[in-house]
Order: sequence, then C-alpha cells, then structure tokens
Amino acid sequence: MANGSHGGLGLIVMNNCKELGEKVNNWIKELRGEQDTDISYIIPTEEVRFNNGEGKFRILDSVRGKDLYILTDVGNYHCTYKMFGFENRMGPDEHFQDIKRVVSAIGGKASRISVIMPLLYASRQHRRKGRESLDCALALEELQSIGVETILTFDAHDPDICNAIPSTSFENIFPTYSILKSFIANEGNDIFKDNMTIISPDTGAMDRAIYYANVLGLDVGMFYKRRDHTRIVNGKNPIVQHEYIGGSLEDKKVMIIDDMLASGQSIVEVINEAVQRKAKDIYAVTTFAFFTEGVEMFDKLYEEGKLTRFYTTNLSYIPEDYLNRPWLVRVDLSKFVAKITHILNNDESLSPLLESTSRIRRLLKHRQTI
Repeated sequence: MANGSHGGLGLIVMNNCKELGEKVNNWIKELRGEQDTDISYIIPTEEVRFNNGEGKFRILDSVRGKDLYILTDVGNYHCTYKMFGFENRMGPDEHFQDIKRVVSAIGGKASRISVIMPLLYASRQHRRKGRESLDCALALEELQSIGVETILTFDAHDPDICNAIPSTSFENIFPTYSILKSFIANEGNDIFKDNMTIISPDTGAMDRAIYYANVLGLDVGMFYKRRDHTRIVNGKNPIVQHEYIGGSLEDKKVMIIDDMLASGQSIVEVINEAVQRKAKDIYAVTTFAFFTEGVEMFDKLYEEGKLTRFYTTNLSYIPEDYLNRPWLVRVDLSKFVAKITHILNNDESLSPLLESTSRIRRLLKHRQTI
C-alpha cells in the first residue's frame, strides 16, 4: 500500500456523491495494484439529521495520522431528510455545512485534510456588483480557518476566487482532455476537420472557448447577451437578445462551450440562433449540467434535429431518468479524480496530469493515424 509522507490515504465520501466515491476508490486500488483485494480507502461515516433539521456527522473508524480527502457534491438536490414531519431536499448551504461538520469530527487527528469539491460552492457569487454577499470567498476562508490544507475544484466559474485564500492550496482543474477524448470516441476521428466552429455562449466563457479553438486549430465565435438591467427574474437580469460576433456558421459544425448549465435557457437560445445561421450539427459541452427546469427543452431540440449531442461530466448529480436521453453523453471523471488523489497522497506534482494541451495534441495525432 503506497503512503505519502502525510500518512495513509483515507477517503471521506459524503452521501451526496456515493457513486462517484465508489468509482474513485476502485480506481485508486487499481492504480496501486490492489484491485483484487478487500482493501477500501473509504472511511465509514454516518450523516445524522434530527427531526428539527439540525445535523451531526460521525466518523466510524480511526483517522489518526491519515491524509484525508473529503469528496462532496454540493449541488446534489436528490438528498433528503425529515424535518418536523416534512420531506426536505438538501441544498448547497446544507451540503457545505456538512463539510465543516466532517472537519470538526476529525478533531485535528488527521495529518492533512483536503476537500475535493468538483462544483465549487456559491461559485456564481464571486464578485460584488452592489451591496451583496460574497458567499464563495467567505466559504473558502472558512474552510481555510478550520484546517483544510488543500481545496480542489473543477472549472470554477471565476478561478480568480482563489485570491480569497492566497496562502492555501487551491487547485482549479479542467476536464478538457477527458471531455475531448469522449467526444472523439463518440463522434469519430474526423470530427474537427469538417468546418467546425467553437462558440462561447457569453463573454464569461470566452477564455474557455478560445482554449478549445486554439488547441484544436478551429475558428471561434461568441454570442453576447444583452440584458435588461432594470429587472431581476429568478435572481438574474433577463436576456433581451443574443448578438453574434464571429464568422459565418453556414454548413458548419458548432460546439458550444460553457462551465455550467443551470436552467439551460441561455444555451437553448444560442442553439436556436446557430440554427437560424444555418449551422449543420450542433454540440453543447458543459462541465456541470443541472437542468434546473428539466430536460424537455433539450428533448424538443433533439427531436427537431437542432441538437446533435450534449456532453457533460459525472462530477455533479443528474437524475437517473435523464441519463437515458439519446442526446446526453456523461463523461466519467472518476479515474481522473483517483489519479489526482493518488498523486497528492504520494506528494508528487500534479502539473504533468493537469497540463492538457500536450495530452490533447497527442490524442489528436493518435486518432489521425488510426
């Protein structure tokens, strides 16, 4: 069993990501040549809820001297509990509170505590435009203050949020290689040769779109959201119109890139705009897909031939009945998370694993020779 200088590896898997946690555990065992053994790195725990809504966390095995990794999906709304006889769904605030309960239960006995939070808590509340809260920065500072040494997240809405905790290790990891590997495997070797354009659905996703375009050698375009700043609907200023900046999309394949999808209304509008500009095949790619208003809009787009495929990851919860949609492809990141955990436990550098450009180019070169 490989152990780093910070002690034996231990996984604390929250109830909100049991499936991902089991896969990560199995991959770590395979990476360490222990797949045929009964070894498990998952530490048994119990999440308790009292009838008045208060919670408590119990760790059911020793964690003394261990290098602990807390794995959590703060966006999982499938977790429920009874409160005064009513069935309540857990929200991000409650999931985040449970992370703090875990650290409290550890009680300073671990050698090192890291939090793997693929969906960064309150990541869309990262900057102040008026007299409003800065929830993401406060959360990161709180984790730092209670003893979390490393925070690992995926595709943060604004990676500059790490400035809130400059003395704590903050790793913002991109799943670009894994997504493109799955994309090529499903769509074929020559998918990028046939007049494809990378599209950013707004200004915030432009850096991400430019990276995809540069590494793949493709054109890039952007839809600019004109908003009505006199009104707030569902917590945001409603979009008045999408303005396109870029070259012609006629007869081109289009890949729309973003970090997350909430209701999906914005991407639906961008897809319809691309169709009006006579785009041929349209793909959407997001790291996180919440579908907060359901998937019916995307069912309709697929039936109308406007959406070819939608790619996302298994880093956040998606209802089981959504997963059988013919247009949805869920990219499994469990092996990637396992490699990250294994490397950190052995006090090795993450840089070779996180450097996507050369890996993507090797992948493209390999596919071209097949």
